[in-house]
Amino acid sequence: MAKGKNVHVVPNGTNWQVKPEGGKPVSNHRTQTAATKAATPIAKQNKGEVVIHRPNGQIRDKDSYGKDPNPPKDKKH
Repeated sequence: MAKGKNVHVVPNGTNWQVKPEGGKPVSNHRTQTAATKAATPIAKQNKGEVVIHRPNGQIRDKDSYGKDPNPPKDKKH
């Protein structure tokens, strides 16, 4: 595992990769949803975030699983 706590869900052609911050991809998935589900336990274990990207590479969403110094005001989860 890489030194970063965050796990990114990034596009890779027509697939989606789960990639720890600063590391190499750990898995490939056909859908963004499947990749996000695979990234969540890794982020929980490391008390980090799942950073979900759009197909163009921009960040779409973040889910925190550790002690967040700036918790979100919305309660979507």
